[in-house]
Amino acid sequence: MFENTYIQQRIQKANHLRELGLNPYRNDSRVDISNQEFLEKFAYLKQLESDEKQNETSKVWIKGRVKFLRLMGKASFMKIEDSSALLQVYFSQNELGDLFKILKKNLEVGDIVNVYGFPFVTKTGELSIHALELKLLTKAIIPLPEKFHGLSDIELRYRQRYIDLIVNEGVKETFIIRSQIISSLRKFFESRGFLEVETPMLHPIPGGANARPFVTHHNALNIERYLRIAPELYLKRLIVGGFEAIFEINRNFRNEGIDHSHNPEFSMIEFYWAYHDYKDLIALTKELFHYILESLKLPKILPFGDMQIDFHAFSTLNYKESLCTIGGIDPVIVQNKEKLEKFLLQNHIKIAPHLSYAKLLNAAFDNFVESKLINPTFITDYPLDISPLARRSDTDSTIADRFELFIGGREIANGFSELNDPLDQLERFKAQVIEKERGDAEAQYMDEDFIWALGHGMPPTAGQGIGIDRLVMLLTNNKSIKDVILFPAMKPIAENDNLTHEKE
Repeated sequence: MFENTYIQQRIQKANHLRELGLNPYRNDSRVDISNQEFLEKFAYLKQLESDEKQNETSKVWIKGRVKFLRLMGKASFMKIEDSSALLQVYFSQNELGDLFKILKKNLEVGDIVNVYGFPFVTKTGELSIHALELKLLTKAIIPLPEKFHGLSDIELRYRQRYIDLIVNEGVKETFIIRSQIISSLRKFFESRGFLEVETPMLHPIPGGANARPFVTHHNALNIERYLRIAPELYLKRLIVGGFEAIFEINRNFRNEGIDHSHNPEFSMIEFYWAYHDYKDLIALTKELFHYILESLKLPKILPFGDMQIDFHAFSTLNYKESLCTIGGIDPVIVQNKEKLEKFLLQNHIKIAPHLSYAKLLNAAFDNFVESKLINPTFITDYPLDISPLARRSDTDSTIADRFELFIGGREIANGFSELNDPLDQLERFKAQVIEKERGDAEAQYMDEDFIWALGHGMPPTAGQGIGIDRLVMLLTNNKSIKDVILFPAMKPIAENDNLTHEKE
């Protein structure tokens, strides 16, 4: 595993340190201040006269990974990085004595060190720390890559995220922002009286979305279980039980393809609001986006690839109207199943035989509308047949009280007034079972316990899900979902493939 010549050389140095009585993996670190705090606290030194640009009385311990090393005769410089900033260190034989010679021979880029010293400004004007003590805490036996770009390296970035975080600027910042977004989501809903809850990850019946589930086996019970594809049906059970405003920040698993906007394991927030409808959700969602942008101190106009997303410009558009006004499809075609099917085939859209009118509409929407919805757009009045858990409209029995929010040409959120009629829900599930028997692997299963729960009475409720990964992509200007998931799903490496960064 460690046959590489450069790795062997580093292992020899680690062993040499042990022979000298120096543990290359110490556990006695001390830290008084972060690198960023050091730079801020002693920034005033840069404004002083040249003979005063040091403060020998302010001695502190700092730590970090060596990112740059310049070894000279009896004095050397290095730059070390902690989670906050990069800081220059000056160390010399005068202060370190014999240890300086040992470090010159054995210290390398990638090692982790602990430094005790005082602040000073170099002749080139860089605020640094003058080392009085220096401890090698961790010897890195694998060298960091000198270059980290190109197609093959992009693959390695996702497989070996730890290296990506070490050597690529901006990557860590993306995941810090991701954490801040999730924190903002939680604070927003808690501030409005929503209660955070947790529901099962292993389901006896997969439900809450049209998706192919992952299947596992419970040995003790000797039964199959399914990884959660959505928490929806459990959250609505809680609404039946008397909770009126709840949310869950959840992990979901869908046994589907992998592309720039899909990962089989992903994060969502789902929230349910009793005694409200989907129109209330639209208003709440606008508030949520403004809250997140303000919390992150982001402007209302953001770049996303070669697009500009204007968060001043939320709009709402009817589903069928969008096919005409955005998709450019003749209204006569949109209103006629046979003509729509012919239109799709003529435009080389792959569709399964005997699709329902609603699914033909959905195919047209996916291919002619979705990618053109750049500014935040709520598409409303979805066909009922593709909305098995949404409430039927009181004015048109063929559509649902449902919307989806699209930003940057992608779906970000899905919400609707919940179906709380147990008999209607039973018939919808039966229709889904028929679709599954016809070969639709993503059709929903019958969930009799959920029907039974609805039979006890669920108040009128609005529910919504927001894809956290896609939200982070949008707000950090990342076009691939792999760039916002720390450890995305990847195709297995072939046995003979080389994962190292540098060849001998």
